[in-house]
Amino acid sequence: MTFTTLITGASSGLGAEMARQFAALGHDLALTARRTDRLDALKAEITAAHPQRRVETYALDVTRDEDVSAVFERAKGDFGRLDRVVVNAGLGKGAPYGKGSHYANRETITTNVLGAAAQTEAAMAIFREQQAGHLVLIASITALRGMPKSMTTYGATKAFVASLGEGIRSEMLGKPELDIDVSVLYPGYIRSEMNEKVEQKTKFMVDTDVGVRAMVEAIEARKPRAYVPAKPWVAVGAAMQVLPLKVVRKLL
Repeated sequence: MTFTTLITGASSGLGAEMARQFAALGHDLALTARRTDRLDALKAEITAAHPQRRVETYALDVTRDEDVSAVFERAKGDFGRLDRVVVNAGLGKGAPYGKGSHYANRETITTNVLGAAAQTEAAMAIFREQQAGHLVLIASITALRGMPKSMTTYGATKAFVASLGEGIRSEMLGKPELDIDVSVLYPGYIRSEMNEKVEQKTKFMVDTDVGVRAMVEAIEARKPRAYVPAKPWVAVGAAMQVLPLKVVRKLL
């Protein structure tokens, strides 16, 4: 039976690279994003490289709850079932609080919190009906502690995503009749469109294909919780949770 993976925010960056790598592993793909021209180009690229793979694209703004539910249901109808949903769509905008740029923080909260909740609701409704599925939530290493300045809101939204995933996994542990796995990934610094304009050299940054390969391996292993890439982020993540905040802010 062909495995079907739905990825949101698949038009660029980590989402697009996950699509490429999952296709290479033999997955059929339902890809969503606001920018359908990029999705169409990605579909053409993947199907040229893997003609046996089925790839369908869907326009989706994850901040519109009714659209999220409709698109997920449409994708399920097109493929017959959804085996995995990767909640990946997100924004990285942000500004220090009290500086008059709350609009940027609000946009990120709307997409990363409300949008993630809507995606999770739609995915879990399908998985409960199927009595099986794999929910994957893309958090961030910045979710582990409070981040300063323009990263404050982004880190806080990813902490919500991480807690959301763990809460649902806790519920599923008490429901053995449902074969539903939940994975929360904490990517470290992986080069993507979201951070390509960052001029300063970022410690521990890895190229997109390298970082996403670690993400895909963790997802395929259905790890409940994974820092990716493991080196150095398992060690850094552990340190972040116990070090004083004044040290953490210098570490990253």
